Amino acid sequence: MKTNYQGSHYCTRRSFIKRSSSVVAGLSIVPRYVLGGRNFIPPSDKITVACIGVGSQGTRVMLDFLRQPEVQVVSVCDVNKGSEDFIEWGKHEIRNKVRELLRDDSWGRNLTGALAGMNPAQEIVNRFYAMQKDLSGYEGCSAWTDYRELLEKGKDVDAIIVGTPDHLHTAISVKAMTMGKHVYCQKPMTHTVYEARRMAEVAEETKTATQVATGNSASEATRLLCEWIWSNAIGPVRDVYNWSTRPFWPQGIERPHVDEEIPAHLNWNLWLGPAPYRTYHSVYQPFVWRGWYDFGTGAIGDMGCYSFDTLFRVLKLRAPARVDVSSTTRFEETYPAAAILHFHFPAREEMPPVTVHWYDGGLKPEKPEELGDLEFDDEGLLLVGDRGKILCGFSGGRPHLIPEKAMETFVQPPKTLPRSAGHNEEWIAACKGGEPAGANFMFAGPVTETILLGNVALRTGKTITWDSKNFTVTNDKAANDLLHMPYRNGWTL
Repeated sequence: MKTNYQGSHYCTRRSFIKRSSSVVAGLSIVPRYVLGGRNFIPPSDKITVACIGVGSQGTRVMLDFLRQPEVQVVSVCDVNKGSEDFIEWGKHEIRNKVRELLRDDSWGRNLTGALAGMNPAQEIVNRFYAMQKDLSGYEGCSAWTDYRELLEKGKDVDAIIVGTPDHLHTAISVKAMTMGKHVYCQKPMTHTVYEARRMAEVAEETKTATQVATGNSASEATRLLCEWIWSNAIGPVRDVYNWSTRPFWPQGIERPHVDEEIPAHLNWNLWLGPAPYRTYHSVYQPFVWRGWYDFGTGAIGDMGCYSFDTLFRVLKLRAPARVDVSSTTRFEETYPAAAILHFHFPAREEMPPVTVHWYDGGLKPEKPEELGDLEFDDEGLLLVGDRGKILCGFSGGRPHLIPEKAMETFVQPPKTLPRSAGHNEEWIAACKGGEPAGANFMFAGPVTETILLGNVALRTGKTITWDSKNFTVTNDKAANDLLHMPYRNGWTL
């Protein structure tokens, strides 16, 4: 297995400028618009996309891409034919987003919950394109239960969007890439440390266009933080504190001792995919799978992919040398209710060693005196340098120096980094032959490895030392067994 990531770091000023300039330039040339009017894109110029995993989050992403004129959604796939038990971020959130897209306030009139799944997704796509083309009865979107059948039989698919639970990301993405299809994957990129290494390798080997759904990678805030830190605004950064309110789902629990009947709308065997077989219970899905070792990646897997993406760029991070851990009670099959992880990164380029301190389950670091009477937000990010501190939103949004008087006198450095055309737009441009998107798998691979190493430490309850080049935990042989989860029979990478 290849282990050298040295050529895949995209956060130097030169590579940042080269990639971003190419993306923006690629988006500025729209082929053959003149043939059909300003907003017309000929079918031959569209990227045909299949959405695999259209639960609540997968549906949200599908709705976003339906609005992209350079994309044509031609297939949807989900092991759930359709149900109203999905999680949403507000009452009727998904229903209202569909109504806005379709410009139809009658859609979902009789819903009592959050509707998602294969059949609803197919209906949304067909109705949307029927409206766009003024073709009543449009049925151009196919629907599948098994992604393997879709990939084998859906010959018209250029790219896929993966919106499944974590444990299926890699099997789906690797199969698609080896077939020459581009991949946009929900975060976290993978379920295991090994999968992160392998996904990046396959992306590099196949030269497919890839992107992980960490939208902050394209944000203005990320670029500001790079410019501030690289211009020595607070001096060398030696500590970073990052805290999250997650988990919002049950963790620190045991496997239920009773079984439940598999819902008629769900193919349970396909939902399990490569994970070891177990009997059905609603404690595993939807959404609550995040807390189980076999399916999810816990709080840091759910959210660390955002903040660590920013930190890898701003601080030019590579692999950590050591991860320390403390947590509430550990359980055999689920992540603990709360944890603190300390990631120790060695010196790199002109930057000194730095430790990133992660807190979840509502835990927070000690408040710095510069905040005075103010309190931390529920989630946040604090960078501590030799000559000052920068406080941000969780993944780097709204950066500002503290105390406030430091911000009042701060002279911001020039904006030397080009700005992104947009997170989704970067991937679309890459699919059309442009430069790699900012959160491509080669960049996101080491980020994902790092946060999932935190889970390895969490499961062992011990400090682990990491040899990235040789892909080995050097101080605990048993921990190496947790770098990957063996796939059950019939499932391979």
